Amino acid sequence: MRSFLLYFLIFYCFTFIILGREIGGFPFGVVIEGVIFITMIAAIFKTDKEEWKALNNSFFYLLLLWLLVSILEVLNPGSNTLAWVAEIRTTAFYPFMILALGFLIFKTNRSLDVFLILVIALSTLASLNGIKQLFIGLTPGEQEFVTANASTHLLWGRLRVFSFYTGAGQFGASQAHIALIALVLALGPMKKWKKVLLFVCAALNFYGMLISGTRGALFALIPGVFLAIFLSKNFKVVIIGGFIATCCLMVLKFTHLGDGNYQIYRLRTALNPEDPSLNVRFVTQQKLKEYMSSRPFGGGLGVIGYNGTLYNEDKYLSTVQPDSYFVKLWAMYGVVGLTIWICIMMFFLGKCCGIVWRIEDPGLKTKMIALTSGFAGVLICSYGNEVINNMPTSIVIYLSWVFIMISPKLEKMEKSTLLS
Repeated sequence: MRSFLLYFLIFYCFTFIILGREIGGFPFGVVIEGVIFITMIAAIFKTDKEEWKALNNSFFYLLLLWLLVSILEVLNPGSNTLAWVAEIRTTAFYPFMILALGFLIFKTNRSLDVFLILVIALSTLASLNGIKQLFIGLTPGEQEFVTANASTHLLWGRLRVFSFYTGAGQFGASQAHIALIALVLALGPMKKWKKVLLFVCAALNFYGMLISGTRGALFALIPGVFLAIFLSKNFKVVIIGGFIATCCLMVLKFTHLGDGNYQIYRLRTALNPEDPSLNVRFVTQQKLKEYMSSRPFGGGLGVIGYNGTLYNEDKYLSTVQPDSYFVKLWAMYGVVGLTIWICIMMFFLGKCCGIVWRIEDPGLKTKMIALTSGFAGVLICSYGNEVINNMPTSIVIYLSWVFIMISPKLEKMEKSTLLS
């Protein structure tokens, strides 16, 4: 029952935006809290006393610290309580609760394989829906969304595909994330037909990234690929893989090959330091630097972004487009909170790399490399866009942490045949 509820939560986090667009009239996002609450109740009654020791780890305690920091932000006079409640959900509550549920519920290699299959299948389904949007057309709800967001989703008459995600930015970054995971898995030890299927899923997700028009998604792939190559500890793979990845970047950066394709042309602009969009972000950050210099603890949760517009329209920060999740945290928590968050993320990344480095089982190591490199890519990509804090990317990252942390135990357990 507990596992089913957590798998259902993953499924819902990938698809709930559809309900909001096509049905409307209800805040479908709050169902996530409802499912989390029900799953936690089930976990409390079904978890043995000994199993609660799974929470005794650094990831749990650091996210508890971040939750406490976020709770204390309610005292920040720069924001109101409604905005704080709305923002703390995705900023601190979701990561803490989903991580805790993952440690209490996921304990086997089979649960790892089911998790990987589920997220890759759902992301590939999103790719197919995105292809449908581009070549067949939009549903009434999707058309209404594009009409309301024409300035960001219709560029020079071309649709930026968003599938059933919050927008093209989240769709593109998520597609890059899952494409990387599927590609790394496909290179691992498993039956040929499974490798072929994973390569197809990786290709579809990569194409989904391209048609989203999200240039920042490229930075979920680049660091992720290089980290995956490094963690493989295979000298031949490091040399050949690094050479191929570098050549691909060189082609994008220094040639005009493929410029006839709009998606490739737009992706290429991500490597242009003179890109107007990039410079606008630098100007925004420069303006914020002066404003934030006297606010070391920030302007309060929900003072910027969507919740800022909704609840704090009288505040200066609500008029600033954060774009970057790092900038959003800086505005809300100040330099103190941003430093705490970055330190936590760097510790998580370092810890994950250290764990993966020591795994000996080839199949399990490949899966952990996929999850770790995916996390690294999303973290760096979040500098340019709000990614790591939005569903479904966030739940994939939080549960990735769980599986990486328990992988030394999984290495000693019975193997699963689902992805082998």
